[in-house]
Amino acid sequence: MQAPRRPARPTRHAPEAERPKRGLTLWWGSPLPPTRSGVADYAAELLPHLARAADVTLLEPPDWQPPEQAVWLDGLRRLPWDAAARAGAIPLLHLGNNPYHLWVARRLRWHGGIVVLHDSVLHHLLVEEAADDGEWERFAVEMAAAHGVAGAAIAAARAWGYTARLDPFLLPARRVYLQRASAVIVHNRKAAEDVAEACPDTPVRQVPLAVAALPPGDRRAWRRRLGAGDEDLVVAHLGFLTPAKGLDTVLHALVALVELDVPVRLVVVGEGEEGASFARTLQAVGLQERVTVWGWASSDDLGGILHAADLGLVPRYPTAGETSAAALRFLASGTPVAVAGYGQFLELPPDAAPRIAPGRAGVAELVRLIALLSRDRDARRQGRAAARRAWELGEHAPERAASRLLEAVGELAYHVA
Repeated sequence: MQAPRRPARPTRHAPEAERPKRGLTLWWGSPLPPTRSGVADYAAELLPHLARAADVTLLEPPDWQPPEQAVWLDGLRRLPWDAAARAGAIPLLHLGNNPYHLWVARRLRWHGGIVVLHDSVLHHLLVEEAADDGEWERFAVEMAAAHGVAGAAIAAARAWGYTARLDPFLLPARRVYLQRASAVIVHNRKAAEDVAEACPDTPVRQVPLAVAALPPGDRRAWRRRLGAGDEDLVVAHLGFLTPAKGLDTVLHALVALVELDVPVRLVVVGEGEEGASFARTLQAVGLQERVTVWGWASSDDLGGILHAADLGLVPRYPTAGETSAAALRFLASGTPVAVAGYGQFLELPPDAAPRIAPGRAGVAELVRLIALLSRDRDARRQGRAAARRAWELGEHAPERAASRLLEAVGELAYHVA
């Protein structure tokens, strides 16, 4: 998906007079629903709480059409994404590493602002931007400036059509964008360290990632809908399906669990490039009866699936430095989640988020964990209690996350030019 360079400006915006001025004046720039993006979901959950304490204006993404009956939009003023900066307005620009954030990156280049950093690896975004603009010379210059000889070599290799899967993670290019920010807000300690290393003079604050608890639905009915019997352990994989999301690890673990006669069912929720190939692989190895490939799920369906699951799976490797909204979705539902044991995932409490080795090395550990939970109901109960506690103590409920975000913006506001 490619964002246009200069969209037509929307013609309807809520008049400024409709909104009373109070507290901070924020201009919010991020992907928004109906875009199927974790950052868009985050925005819809956080904005109503933010708007109760601040004057919030949305910067509309290019070609964006507001969803029908979007309660979270009520009372929010809107401006085109490329509206001229205004004195007293604090831009909050949410930056991730996929094409949905191209317009945010462009606005940051033109006007600066406070960056809310959702991915600390931004190499993918730099590639998308160069491809969309045709600015490969700029890409080479910026990679060399960010990473020296190695950055220049990677840019030269790409010019000849050579790329490798780990290139973005080894050369994250975060300095290219963050040097244009007046300040940066992150959601985990590791990201704060990454920003401090790349831009040591840029102020950084850490706040919780807002992730709401979804409606649970009827657990027993949802388990039946997913084909699970009373003795089955239901495990669920959630997230946009890319090679880094660990489906290979999950599949190898499932094969071993079936051989060991462990009563397990897998649910895979999410869209992406790996979905079709994963379904074909299931058919080839004869495991299709053990797996439900759900695809994209609405909030109501996702809430039912997460509450029906006994264990979440987020074995992502490598990582773009994000605080995993998928992992927090499980915790908010009172479902423990197995994560790859490295980087920012180590910041989650291990009783709520048991760790497995990154990559294929984690297969045996995942098999042992699922086999244990399948026969130990007490361990499952303890995991559910720990999961809910981790979400609450982490202040991930949107009303608490909004409060913490406003505190950080208030501290950083004087850095905005």
